[in-house]
Amino acid sequence: MAGTSTFDTYLSVGIREDLLDVIYDISPSDTPFVSNVPSGSSKGTFHEWQKDSLAAPADTPVPEGADATPAALTPTVRLGNYTQINEKSWIISGTDLQADNAGRGVEDAYQEAKKGLELRKDVEYAIVGTNKPYSAGTGNAGGAPAARESASVTSWIATNENKAGDGTTPTGDGSDARVDGTPRAFTEALLEDVIDKCYLAGANPTILMCNTNQKRVISGTFTGRATAVDATVTDKRVVNAVDFYESDYGIMSIVPNRYMRQSEVFLLDPSLWSVDYHRPYFTKDLAVTGDNKKRQMIVEWTLKCGEEAGNGIVADLS
Repeated sequence: MAGTSTFDTYLSVGIREDLLDVIYDISPSDTPFVSNVPSGSSKGTFHEWQKDSLAAPADTPVPEGADATPAALTPTVRLGNYTQINEKSWIISGTDLQADNAGRGVEDAYQEAKKGLELRKDVEYAIVGTNKPYSAGTGNAGGAPAARESASVTSWIATNENKAGDGTTPTGDGSDARVDGTPRAFTEALLEDVIDKCYLAGANPTILMCNTNQKRVISGTFTGRATAVDATVTDKRVVNAVDFYESDYGIMSIVPNRYMRQSEVFLLDPSLWSVDYHRPYFTKDLAVTGDNKKRQMIVEWTLKCGEEAGNGIVADLS
């Protein structure tokens, strides 16, 4: 036992704080959809493109020496989507800009990096995490005070689907939302049905994207063609994961996406999508109105779906 005359830390004045020069943050920053599709540019706030298709095959023999019979030509289909603006702003006092901040140095630089990650997540969520309803037109043209909005993935995929009987299919041009039906369990049969439809439509999806619940269903209940797995006696792992799904028509990588709705599974061909930027990510200083620094980070983008029939969706899942 210490004596009454012992000078200890309870009496000491001036002991320096013990503050690690580290900031811990486990917030997710991955963006599976945006990271897997190409990016492009947009010259206007309404971004347009065209698609075309071949005529269906037909057994139409012609007699020897017959004259040519030109068929009517089918025009291309013109599609478009509106650009959407997302932003993050922050303000820091002049005094804090001179402070010696633990774990981050200059506060402004730290906040700029942090807001950049947050903004990228906002774009990902707007693309895959919503089922936006629009009153008219492709996407939302906006107009004071309403903001322009880009149509999301669920507003595009229409041709290759499996949905509940009371659900409705969008037009397939981004002009309207999919109306949800009664939720039902995700099964391998539902997935195989959409895979078959994709193949018959000429699609070649290479990514199966879903949220956590449906990923667990795939890993825990899908059997496919049972395959024996050899393991050594020293292997102490419990393996309950499926990273690829191989059908009769090809292999799809299974990509979990925490921002997706649980009610949908996407079958995607990344080459048919792109995130096109009217104004790529940039940061600007705002007007000085006092002893502080105001900044804003902005991105203006839209989702381009080159051909929705090259993709698929299993909808209305529990």
